[in-house]
Amino acid sequence: MKITIVQGAFFPVPPLLGGAVEKMWYGLAKEFVNQGHEVNYISKSYEGYSNIENEGGINHVRVGGYKVPSSGIVLKILDLFYTLKAVRKISKSTDIIVSNTFWLPILLSAKQKKKCMIDVARMPKGQMKFYTNNGRLRANSSPVAKAIKNEIKNEYFDKVVMIPNTLPFRNTKAIDFSKKENIILYTGRIHPEKGLDILVQSFTSLKTNNWQLLIVGPYSTETGGGGKAYLDELKQLAGNSNVRFLEPVFDIDKLNEIYFKSSVFVYPSVAEQGETFGVSPLEAMSWGCATIVSNLECFKDFLIHNKNGLCFDHRKEDRVEILNQYLKDLIEDPKLLNDLAKAGLKVNETHSNEKLAVEFLNEFEAMKIQ
Repeated sequence: MKITIVQGAFFPVPPLLGGAVEKMWYGLAKEFVNQGHEVNYISKSYEGYSNIENEGGINHVRVGGYKVPSSGIVLKILDLFYTLKAVRKISKSTDIIVSNTFWLPILLSAKQKKKCMIDVARMPKGQMKFYTNNGRLRANSSPVAKAIKNEIKNEYFDKVVMIPNTLPFRNTKAIDFSKKENIILYTGRIHPEKGLDILVQSFTSLKTNNWQLLIVGPYSTETGGGGKAYLDELKQLAGNSNVRFLEPVFDIDKLNEIYFKSSVFVYPSVAEQGETFGVSPLEAMSWGCATIVSNLECFKDFLIHNKNGLCFDHRKEDRVEILNQYLKDLIEDPKLLNDLAKAGLKVNETHSNEKLAVEFLNEFEAMKIQ
């Protein structure tokens, strides 16, 4: 098959500046090539990378993109400008188009729409009714699939498929739990919707000198963060406790080293509509971190409370105390910590590129038949 992946306007591929969606599709593109398919990858141009190149069998085509604006309206306008350039780069002979932009499913020709799988990686906001002429609406979690169906007529429900996000790497390294350090980790955007104030307050209440909290991720608004003022608020909350804020780590091997050393991972997101999957918790589980997430529905596709992780209710008034108690439980009960961490390792199989690439390819084949 000839597969064309169209990435968004704001992050480059390879995912040098992060981006969960970019990391996932880049990993899948490699796997599609491994399984004998042709992949054309359209993405944002980036300094040091040619606009036309072949990398490991992937045919890259890059067009001018933009930095993430603070305004949602401006973002949609820039996405339109980018997509008008990207759509011209799609080969007429392609069998499948994967769309990761707002406008592409609307700008495609009628013939191209039948070939298009729209990657719905965020909660829809009313736009799904404009996409029903396309071949597939792919949701990355059960809540997103439900939200898509709420926006379209029943006759289009068969176009909605749920395929979870993949791990952006293949972890074949055995986890030596004796080498784990007393580190509680968060990786991701440093933004108010991620609930990091809950995490920092819960950690400072532990009153322990033996454990460290690492918060790793971008805080600038142009990389999706909450800005320096929000970072300063968190630092003030942390006070003199053992909390370290690290610059984002985009090199996946270096990021995996941090996961490998960490014992506990916490993802306290409070983004009721913004959170749709949670790649960071999945990555942490794959490296043997006992993982705690907030009570958002999207996490329940892969994390089961008290089975392979813990889930705290972020909606309750005493949410800081609840998370604090879970952290205490893990710190004071090494068996609980290790049992949850070992159970979480199964995501290396259930969410591998190899396994889920087959699910995508099966859908692509079904789209070709229709």
